[in-house]
Amino acid sequence: QVQLVESGGGSVQAGGSLRLACSASGSIFAIYAMGWYRQAPGKQRELVAKINNGEMTNYADSVKGRFTISRDSAKNTVFLQMNSLKPEDTGVYYCNANHRHYAYDFWGQGTQVTVSS
Repeated sequence: QVQLVESGGGSVQAGGSLRLACSASGSIFAIYAMGWYRQAPGKQRELVAKINNGEMTNYADSVKGRFTISRDSAKNTVFLQMNSLKPEDTGVYYCNANHRHYAYDFWGQGTQVTVSS
């Protein structure tokens, strides 16, 4: 099993920045990708950004050029730097991990991000 703990959410005005962190523990040796998803009220959860063990990244079109995903492998932590935040970025942000030995994904508990106009 894998445990994911997010931190760094909060409230910010439009144009501001936040940095989210996700710390992984447990059976982390076989994690091959980690990412961030978000869910706004009344909407489905959507992919924001993902990074794999080869450091390849992909982003939702809506955040390209504003958000950056990175990781510190030594600390088993993934970060999401969010700049130029917009009100439409508001939602609960969830950390996600894909594991070679499990058919299902692992999820964190979520952290709230609120961007006011």
